[in-house]
Amino acid sequence: MKKLTAYLARMFVTDALILFGVVCFLLWLVNCLRSFDVVSVKGQSVLVLGVQALYTMPPLAIAFFYVCVGIGLARALQALQANKELHIIHTSYGLGSLWRATGVVAGAGVVGVLLLSNFVEPLAYRRLNALSASIAADLVSSTLRPGRFTQVTPGVVLLIGGRGADGAIQEFFADDRREPDMRRTYVAESARVASDGQNYVLELHNGSLQYKGSDGRFSEVTFGRYDVSVEQLSQPTGQADPMLGQDSLTLIAEAMASGQWSQPLLVLLANRSAEGLRVIGMAMMMLALMGFPSGRRARIPVPMEAGVLLIAFGERGISAYSPLGTATGALAMILVAGIALLVRIRPRKLLMVPT
Repeated sequence: MKKLTAYLARMFVTDALILFGVVCFLLWLVNCLRSFDVVSVKGQSVLVLGVQALYTMPPLAIAFFYVCVGIGLARALQALQANKELHIIHTSYGLGSLWRATGVVAGAGVVGVLLLSNFVEPLAYRRLNALSASIAADLVSSTLRPGRFTQVTPGVVLLIGGRGADGAIQEFFADDRREPDMRRTYVAESARVASDGQNYVLELHNGSLQYKGSDGRFSEVTFGRYDVSVEQLSQPTGQADPMLGQDSLTLIAEAMASGQWSQPLLVLLANRSAEGLRVIGMAMMMLALMGFPSGRRARIPVPMEAGVLLIAFGERGISAYSPLGTATGALAMILVAGIALLVRIRPRKLLMVPT
């Protein structure tokens, strides 16, 4: 790697990493503030609050990753243009080094965001589910107060009548309203929280399960014993997608072994891979917009950071409403940036000034 390429790549990466670190820290603080009331009501410590907020970070970090790459490139290129280094790069045939440095940053960004989306996010999802189940089990087994309604997760309310010396619960009641078209109510004379070493189970004895469907019909099933997974009660929605907790290599290996490539699996893999295309598209866009010196002065100066946010907002909007998939916006960025780069690097004829 040439010295100029290494110098530019180091400048681009440094600005992007600093911004990404600041954004992640601020998002972590916001998650802590959002979960503070819920976790404190459940009787958990500040450490549990911080860990739970950390496990919710990967999806937000992935969403802001390519934005940080774009702002880092824009700030570095803007600084190069302000001190005339960008002019020197172009006049001294250093455009190749500029392209290679941008390619290094884009390549490193693609590797980083794919690791986050394909491996770190599923791992954090599993850890978050396990932590939520542990908090719910602790809430049911020791924190619930007799005669007081307690919300385990939004949409799930528990009530107990009393607690025995051995930890057994008398007169257990749970109301589950998480699904808009289904409401479940658990009523039991006694209950107990058990664990098999990996999962927590709520054992209900001598009770009934009442539920009302979307058609308004009411049904009731009585039981002598009914086991409810604590993880199922602690999720914001009734049923969690098991594929979200598996990394992409595991999903691909299972699909190849079974020969079944379902539509949800393909959509999930495409969504995870689209994050890499967003990084490439944003890097190319910043190179096309900021990688060429200009002597023009804008009448109304607009911070390039705002421009990056507008580009990201437009890309997300196109991807969200396009019937072609979530990678549509990223591919559009790559196409537009590629055309702009070809236009800007094309050779131009020198105008002869008559003497």
